[in-house]
Amino acid sequence: MTATATSLNNNFKDIITSRHSVRVYDPTFKISREEMTEILEEATLAPSSVNLQPWRFLVIDSPEGKLTLEELAPRNKRQVTTSSAVIAVFGDMNAFDNADEIMSTDVEKGYMPQEIKEQIMANYTDLFGRMPANAFREMILIDGGLVSMQLMLSARAHGYDTNPIGGYDKTRIAEAFGMEKERYVPVMLISIGKAAQDPRITSRLPIDRIAEWK
Repeated sequence: MTATATSLNNNFKDIITSRHSVRVYDPTFKISREEMTEILEEATLAPSSVNLQPWRFLVIDSPEGKLTLEELAPRNKRQVTTSSAVIAVFGDMNAFDNADEIMSTDVEKGYMPQEIKEQIMANYTDLFGRMPANAFREMILIDGGLVSMQLMLSARAHGYDTNPIGGYDKTRIAEAFGMEKERYVPVMLISIGKAAQDPRITSRLPIDRIAEWK
């Protein structure tokens, strides 16, 4: 069964309190490509360093793709096989190549004047030209975490369940799906679908244990 567009939940409190990690999904339920695209679009409203938007998504929903992923994530086979899809989130080490296009679009839409765009581009070209690769990698991993969380909240607003997965072979996943290993840095996998089992509810540490005011 392929899902038609669901009605969105606009209650933020309900979205964040009802999001739990789900590990078993209804394998007959499929999210349409149109709605998956909408979820991804909402996810990409997340912030990123200097708006480079370095995230890249691989939506694995075909039997062949899932079979490949099963071998890379054997301890998370249930999520892979029963979910509507598993979204592999990557960070793009070549993300700065899109900076001019992004800022030119901002100019076209009236978000910034051309002279400011040229000044910013010059500053960023110098900055990222000097930035060590490991520092850039750390930066895009943080951005990848931000977009991943927003993706899971968007999915919940659409009525779907998710599970962030770190237990997979990050050294092989890019090449396994025909992507450049040195360019695409694995962030996490996110399974998505309709829950077939109730999730295990978990507690959180109290704020007075984890926060300070100075």
